[in-house]
Amino acid sequence: MSMLTGARVVSAAGVINDGFVEIEDGRIVAVGSGAAVARVATDITDLDGGWLLPGFIDLHMHGGGGHDVTTSATAAAAAVEFHRAHGTTRTLVSLMAQHVDAMGEQLGWLAALARAGDIAGVHLEGPFLSAAQCGAQRPENLLMPDVAVLRALLAAGQGSVRTVTIAPELPGALELIRDLVAAGVVAAVGHTAATFDQATAGFQAGATLATHLFNAMGAFDHRAPGPAIAALDAGAFVEVINDGAHLHDALVRLAARTAAQSLVLVTDAISTTGVGDGNYRLGGQFVQVMNGEARTTSGHRAGSALTMDAAVRRAVLAVGLPIELAAAAASTTPARVLGLQDRCGAIAAGLAADLVVLDDDLRVQRVMVGGGWIR
Repeated sequence: MSMLTGARVVSAAGVINDGFVEIEDGRIVAVGSGAAVARVATDITDLDGGWLLPGFIDLHMHGGGGHDVTTSATAAAAAVEFHRAHGTTRTLVSLMAQHVDAMGEQLGWLAALARAGDIAGVHLEGPFLSAAQCGAQRPENLLMPDVAVLRALLAAGQGSVRTVTIAPELPGALELIRDLVAAGVVAAVGHTAATFDQATAGFQAGATLATHLFNAMGAFDHRAPGPAIAALDAGAFVEVINDGAHLHDALVRLAARTAAQSLVLVTDAISTTGVGDGNYRLGGQFVQVMNGEARTTSGHRAGSALTMDAAVRRAVLAVGLPIELAAAAASTTPARVLGLQDRCGAIAAGLAADLVVLDDDLRVQRVMVGGGWIR
């Protein structure tokens, strides 16, 4: 048995000062404060007042550390390892819309990573998206909703596909959403030009997640609120890219107040994350990164250079959210999206010992996965 002591533990019940966490066989067995526990631990680590948060769970990641998840299984695994060093202990690998055969090939190697436990699964960001709100997606790769194509992609994923983003206004989209729900896959509304009513119909059909809220969803006003407001009104889980560029901080605060129990911090990170400015390729096209922001040659934002620790740090220090809410948005709530709340996503007895230690400036000091330190 091992024990972590002297931490500010961000638990589901709030912050525990001078807290401890006991770990055995890769799982948390006890959480408390002070020296109240008399159990004998063979390995005691004093965290010297550091913040202890549940390991981050990223639902939306395309790459990092110079690695694009669509190029090979090796590159995908390397991108996952890059983000693990930043506290992401579980992740969904996101695939952009490409030719169906290419997506099928990519799903094959990602399914192997999922079986090995290296990733939590796959997010398909396409191909059933709106050309009018395609963002960095290539319009020629987009398809109208097609049940046969969806079934082929799910089959190629061999059970690894966990979320699929769909524009609900497209013909046949509601049927696909219902098919996804029946297959146990989370349907997400995104890259959409839907009206409020069309988006609401998508959520009523079973969609429970909004892909990068406010981004690639068109403008909204007081008479035409659009899909972002439909997601908040429906009580859906809502992804937020909190890098200071995709959204104004006031919108992040608004989403947090409106949907505190449904807010999900994501990175939407691409291969350039952690590498720096320059010219790169994403989904078969060139992107230019300047001052940490990636854009296609047409000027559309192309993912982000965000890591989950930076998203959490901004949420607390720049946006002004309580650290408990930021931790929940980075771990507890995404675990709920995936139905993993009984396995991970919080610091509580019985859950996996996936943990992140942060210093006073909320920068990563150590990362634990399944009870073992990886950093």
